[in-house]
Amino acid sequence: MLEDQSVEKILHSINQRQISIKEVMEYYLDRIEKFNPDLNAIVLLKDRGDLIKEAINKDNSTQSEKTLNGIPIAIKDLSDVVGIKTTYGYPGTKDYFPKKNSLFVERLIKSGAIIIGKTNTAELGVGGHTINRLFGPTSNYYDNTKSAAGSSGGASTAVAAGLIPFADGTDQMGSCRGPAAYANIYGYRPTPGLISVDRGNQLSKIPILTTPGCLAKSPNDMAFLLDEMIGSDTRDNYSFDLKELFKNQKIKDEDLTNIKIGWLSNMNNNYKIETKILDMCESQLKKLENLNVKIERLKPDFDNEGLWNSWITFRSKSIYEDTLAMNIKDLNTMTYQAIWEYNQGKNITDEDLDSAYKQKKRCAEQIENIFKNFDFLALPSAQLFPFDKNQQFPKKINSFELDTYHRWLEIFILSSLLELPTFTIPVGFDELGMPMGMQLIGKRKNDLQLFAFAKKYEEIFNFSKFKPLLD
Repeated sequence: MLEDQSVEKILHSINQRQISIKEVMEYYLDRIEKFNPDLNAIVLLKDRGDLIKEAINKDNSTQSEKTLNGIPIAIKDLSDVVGIKTTYGYPGTKDYFPKKNSLFVERLIKSGAIIIGKTNTAELGVGGHTINRLFGPTSNYYDNTKSAAGSSGGASTAVAAGLIPFADGTDQMGSCRGPAAYANIYGYRPTPGLISVDRGNQLSKIPILTTPGCLAKSPNDMAFLLDEMIGSDTRDNYSFDLKELFKNQKIKDEDLTNIKIGWLSNMNNNYKIETKILDMCESQLKKLENLNVKIERLKPDFDNEGLWNSWITFRSKSIYEDTLAMNIKDLNTMTYQAIWEYNQGKNITDEDLDSAYKQKKRCAEQIENIFKNFDFLALPSAQLFPFDKNQQFPKKINSFELDTYHRWLEIFILSSLLELPTFTIPVGFDELGMPMGMQLIGKRKNDLQLFAFAKKYEEIFNFSKFKPLLD
């Protein structure tokens, strides 16, 4: 019934009374019932009867002017929804019921969306793979034995499989971008502050590392969700507004000739990346070149070691402080990854943070200098193809032994540390049918131009039409 229909068309059908919200809800719940047992993407699903009642109530409501009128969504199990547990995938918080909604959840509810449950996440949100001891691993949509990446892997698999029309995520070290690449969908990390967050526990000595983001089969679908999530809030002094809506952003065909992209590849061999991934990105860039987009292969003068050292200092200190705030009494109950970060973070001094800020500033200046000649920069959206979903994290790329549990996520930290809006766009499939993506990185707060290009990209290449058969 709703197979392959865009969010825009579904909303139009609802508002024109061509289909009921109840029918929309039943369609998605039927798909969840059929496919989620193998995928393990959605967890903590609300009672079906209660959700159907909520849908009927909206059908009978006079508030059909609300933007997301009756559209179902499941929220990543790191964000709060009143009436649903927030477990973080961690046994120690398996019975935690929040007393208030996360700010963007509050906005989605006001916009008419129906929250149906939670999507699976990495335990405590630490690590780039969606696996935890409460719910287990989420499967890759294209191969149920493989990782969905993370920590928003539940969200990406749910969207790719059509269990929900779009999803929120959170992104610190690629947590929206990596899962999107592994699912042949679009993943977006906005400029921090575009989606408001209650920053009551934010320490001034640590920069903003994490932001909510979005995942969808197409940028056009994503725009309907994103336009309801964004905007300033008095509870977030870092937040800001945009003058325009994402759904209104467009690039004409003739404007493509004015776009210039700098291809960073593997950053002068500093990033370990499977060769096939680089080949796939290069091939897609060539197709853009054939459309008169200007592509330049770069060998940038950039302090990668400084970027990494600054990042791991701030990240470990941030996770250490978060662990203290959660009041976890027995640290040995956490995962290896979380314990590793805690132990690193507890030894970080104010002098270390000062040094990290200086490194961050130097890297920001270097990137600003590179950006003088480009609209966007491009990097792969993963350093290796999907791996065994029961593996906690990969230990090798090609034959190279990785020195930390998260070195395979290094490709994401340029955007994260320097607060640059970034889209994962699909680039195709390998010989085994596994998808891959590429990051398009914009200048800080230049989210609208980046989004407009992503919309044009999908309009040209139609990656949202490619999918495996689940049935």
